Amino acid sequence: MKRIAVIMAGGSGERFWPLSRQSHPKQLLKLAHPDKSLLAQSIERIQPIVGLENIIIATAPHLLDPISAALPFLGPSQIQAEPHKRNTAGCLVWTAANILARDPSLRETASIAVLTADHRIEPDEGFQRTIRAALELAEETGGLVTIGIRPDRPETGYGYIELASDLESRQNVACHSVRAFKEKPDLATAGQFLASGRFLWNSGTFFWRLDAFLSELAIAAPDLFSSIEKIAFQLREKDEIGATATFATLPSISIDYALMERAKKVFVVSADFNWDDVGSWDALDRSLPHDDSGNVTQGSSLLVDTKNSIVMNEHAGLTTCILGVDGLVVAVTGDALLVIPKDRAQEVKTLVDQLKVQRTDLL
Repeated sequence: MKRIAVIMAGGSGERFWPLSRQSHPKQLLKLAHPDKSLLAQSIERIQPIVGLENIIIATAPHLLDPISAALPFLGPSQIQAEPHKRNTAGCLVWTAANILARDPSLRETASIAVLTADHRIEPDEGFQRTIRAALELAEETGGLVTIGIRPDRPETGYGYIELASDLESRQNVACHSVRAFKEKPDLATAGQFLASGRFLWNSGTFFWRLDAFLSELAIAAPDLFSSIEKIAFQLREKDEIGATATFATLPSISIDYALMERAKKVFVVSADFNWDDVGSWDALDRSLPHDDSGNVTQGSSLLVDTKNSIVMNEHAGLTTCILGVDGLVVAVTGDALLVIPKDRAQEVKTLVDQLKVQRTDLL
């Protein structure tokens, strides 16, 4: 089958403000590698499996220009923006409609890997082995497949996948049928999940044959299915205004709620790689190199008697000098400075919410 990779890259990354902005969000930042953006790393990892020409970047309209500038090696048709913000289900409806509009025969001949642009993943070899296993399982069974991450702590910030029966492994990667998806648990429940050994973290990546995706969607969410057919027809007829209007009627809902939790044939493969959801500043402790005092730094800085801190400086004409602190996040740009305790990194969004009211020029 023709394998296509869809990399979802429309997020705003508000918890990485002030480096992450509306026109330059976190997927364009170097948060898991000193020299490469998260999005560039995502492309490099999947290219050996599908080929560069079969990669689609799904994003938002205001990010078309910055992403195109960052990825000049991709053709214009490979960077697609859904007209309105409609969560991951809307993103995948728009992408499927565009694929069918360009080549209706792909309905029966394409398999799709839906990936994210904001995760830290290593090594590439393990990732690629896992992806091949997920695609093989989807292509052979006609089921919907996701990747699960083996938990190493009772994490309350992730959704979980409950395993049912074990299946024959592929590419030496463990495969399972899925019993249920579980919402983000409280700490006690997360501890129970971890102790049972029958739960994986939900990575938010998906694999399916295009025909299987459409068939399952027709049952689980018939309105979304009919929208794909209608938008594909409108795009083939060059009716972009009509396609945009049809898309605007869609609900804002995740593909997990709309499809994965309702589908009848769902499988999961266990990740054969290290994974981290690079969701907030404290995640950089797990993804970037440290100095001897446990500090993570980028840009010009001078740290004295400072430890366990994260210092990111994007201001070329300024040196960040810090003395005698422990466990801070300091982020500097040309127009903003963020200083917070590292253990409150998740609360940056509270600042961003205030800026939306008081200083939209800083977003």
